[in-house]
Amino acid sequence: MTRRFDPNRAPDPADAEAERRRTEIAFARCFAGTQGERALAHLARMTVERVLGPEAGDARLRDLEGQRRLFHHVLGLIDRGRRAPDLQGE
Repeated sequence: MTRRFDPNRAPDPADAEAERRRTEIAFARCFAGTQGERALAHLARMTVERVLGPEAGDARLRDLEGQRRLFHHVLGLIDRGRRAPDLQGE
């Protein structure tokens, strides 16, 4: 379980690594199977496959790029979680 942030306590590197791995595995499990693939496809259509016209302002472009960045971050978490030793054979 994730601990609350304490600004007066430096995180233990071993704890941070274990938490990162648990998070990656959680994302891999959340987006596993046909339902997960459907959800990812929907997010892709909303972000990376979306094209704004030439009239789009700077704020809209930046917002869409942020969404795309988040989508790709989620894909990275899923990929690392799927390759985690903890998920092999499940």
